[in-house]
Amino acid sequence: MSATRRLVLAAGLALATLPGSFGQMARAEDPKEIRLDWATYNPVGLLLKEKGFLEEALAPKGIKVRWVQSLGSNKALEYLNAGAIDVGSAAGAAALVARINGNPIRAIYAFSRPEWTALVTRKDTGIAKPADLKGKRVAVTRGTDPHIFLIRALQGAGLTEKDAKLVLLQHADGRTALDRGDVDAWAGLDPMMAAAEIENGDVLFYRDAAANTWGLLDVREAFAQAHPDLVQVVIAAYERARAYALANPQALSASLVAATKLPEPVIARQLERTDLSQPTIGSAQAEAIKAAGLALQQAGVIPSNTDVAAAVDALLDSRFNPVAAR
Repeated sequence: MSATRRLVLAAGLALATLPGSFGQMARAEDPKEIRLDWATYNPVGLLLKEKGFLEEALAPKGIKVRWVQSLGSNKALEYLNAGAIDVGSAAGAAALVARINGNPIRAIYAFSRPEWTALVTRKDTGIAKPADLKGKRVAVTRGTDPHIFLIRALQGAGLTEKDAKLVLLQHADGRTALDRGDVDAWAGLDPMMAAAEIENGDVLFYRDAAANTWGLLDVREAFAQAHPDLVQVVIAAYERARAYALANPQALSASLVAATKLPEPVIARQLERTDLSQPTIGSAQAEAIKAAGLALQQAGVIPSNTDVAAAVDALLDSRFNPVAAR
């Protein structure tokens, strides 16, 4: 039996047998709906929304699903903090900073291991390395992985945020500002970054795949405590969508094309930088997020008295790891 086939069967089994292993946890009355985000930087979630796997799983319970678009990790984390959604997708390092700042979330699933951010410029700017950003205008979305990536890149060049002129914009607007010449560089995010490469010939002048932190699914801590069985249903549905994506790459591409209105070559570039094979929460995420957290602490973004390792442990919750990976 193929690995993909085993994954599909395991995901289906998880959906069929819940609450299962979490039956001993405290139960609260089921909500009337579960609210999740969808985002173009989370291809699995986008496919899940399109296919209706979660709606199918929750229908016997009479629970509806409401989808809310997130334009970046910052928005997903804001929505979680405000209680506007129950489950949202964000970069691991962004989730860590939010948790340290009092956002009561737990990371429960890795929807991707991406290289979704790099530093981008136009061909005519003469910018070739992070040190060249001194005094330059850089578009960035505060509180996201591209923002954290920018901080670390500047730090590596002996600079800080104050050495550049940050222009705070949402990701898509950052690309537009770069194309218009309103900024000199942009801390990019796929798929907009892939579009800038292919459609405009923009240059990814600084890349570091290891500094991209994981794409994580986060849940409000209170929701996880009250409804652990429903969290497991969400994870099982995500696993079904991930298995479908791996078995049907063209369907995944078509889903992204439809949502983003971007051409297939752009989406192909995004997907070639997106690893969907490692969904479980564990040491891989902990190591990457801790490294980012320590770098941010050195840069003064995280308070110096913060126990970063303990904060990472408090963020990551492996209880809900997919059944197929146990």
